[in-house]
Amino acid sequence: MPEAAEARTAVGIKALGQDELLWLVESLDQPAYRANQLVRWLYGRRATSFDEMTDLPVKLRETLEERFAIPRPTLVERQVSEVDETRKYLWRLADGVEVESVGLPANGRLTVCFSTQAGCAMRCSFCATGRSGFVRDLFCGEMTDQVALVGEDFGTRVSNAVAMGQGEPFANYDAVLEGLRIMNSPLGLGIGARHLTVSTCGLTSGIRRFADEPEQFTLAVSLHSAVQATRDHLMPGVRAVALPVLRRSLDDYALKTGRRPTLEYALIDGVNDTDEELEALVGFCRGLLCHVNLIPANPVPGTGVTRATAERVREFERVLDRSWIETSVREERGTDIDAACGQLRQRRVAD
Repeated sequence: MPEAAEARTAVGIKALGQDELLWLVESLDQPAYRANQLVRWLYGRRATSFDEMTDLPVKLRETLEERFAIPRPTLVERQVSEVDETRKYLWRLADGVEVESVGLPANGRLTVCFSTQAGCAMRCSFCATGRSGFVRDLFCGEMTDQVALVGEDFGTRVSNAVAMGQGEPFANYDAVLEGLRIMNSPLGLGIGARHLTVSTCGLTSGIRRFADEPEQFTLAVSLHSAVQATRDHLMPGVRAVALPVLRRSLDDYALKTGRRPTLEYALIDGVNDTDEELEALVGFCRGLLCHVNLIPANPVPGTGVTRATAERVREFERVLDRSWIETSVREERGTDIDAACGQLRQRRVAD
């Protein structure tokens, strides 16, 4: 059996999106509303067996029990920051693959950073996940479960979720959109669309598709340099994406949706924090509806990455502000734990 088929079998019914659940119930000669009942039981009520689904006919429950499993990710390791209460999780999925997610509490809200793939093929030089290679795409239910389980661990409702963990979301586009829709659905996790964010390395085909989606999901793009040679070095997986093409796709996205994409820029000492890089960043953003999120780079062992000085971060912020480009500096979280994407899994493999 191919690896993807094995994974789908192990994940069971949670490999199916809402349209597939609709097809399933109709193929079993059941009314369409049974699909909504399944979504509510699987994600809203977090059922672990079909027997719990008491408003489904007994015969349907028996048929589903014969055909599908309802697995949940198993917690392998959990780290809690003593500095800011950030929690990092390593989950083992039904087929043994491991992925990470992070819970970020702040001001009465809970944001969950979830993974969309096990591993990543983008090979970004500053990222721990890329160093371990790509394993497989995640299914919609595996993404939604990460978010729900972190909320359960905190004992509170998740207010925001970001596809900013392991993997490139737009390389797994259909499953990611299904996951977001279940998270957004009042039958699922009930998170507002504008509080659900996808962070991409800049796959322009995905950005164009995302602009056409009816939901008001939020877009973030990992830019990290507006100089082509620097960006190609930092992000070899998107070398084929020319910066002028990326810029046009973002302009089109903003014009079509009226929404402001976020440009993520991790400042690395001596690499993308120079005056030349700053000038190029201002030029890239000028006239573009966007928000620049400056990030002090997370040092990851083995990458040689050193974060830019606080003064350089402040200088970037000052110049962007003076250029009338909306800018913020991301608050560091989980600095005393393996907070960066892939660090916890990579450390376990190394151990």
